[in-house]
Amino acid sequence: MRTDPFQEFDRIAQRLLGTSGTWSRPTAMPMDAYREGDEYVIAFDLPGVDPDAIDVDVERNMLTVKAERRPPTRAEGVQMELSERPLGVFSRQVMLADTLDVENIKGDYDAGVLTLRIPIAERAKPRKISISALGDGSRKQLGS
Repeated sequence: MRTDPFQEFDRIAQRLLGTSGTWSRPTAMPMDAYREGDEYVIAFDLPGVDPDAIDVDVERNMLTVKAERRPPTRAEGVQMELSERPLGVFSRQVMLADTLDVENIKGDYDAGVLTLRIPIAERAKPRKISISALGDGSRKQLGS
């Protein structure tokens, strides 16, 4: 179990200074990245985030994911007793390899997880190269 010694200090400072409701400091979001067949998969944990509050951009090879968790609408007279789930803006940038096809990224959001699937570019996939043998006119296949 990882602990952040400054997390409790931040929580106390937010309560004392009244900054817990602001969205001024972007927070990182946990992610997993792995290869599955001919594509890379990146999964971001964004529980409680409305799909309309998620923004995914790619500029050159830089993937940027931003999301905002807004405070829930409460009925009048409801008083919050404990609030540990962070609100505000979450962001993450990932540098993608040149071997990925950033033009064909697909994404879906299910059960609080944003999953992006990035295909491997055709130019990066292994391929056979046909060569001619000099002298006898026959062709041979070389593997790469």
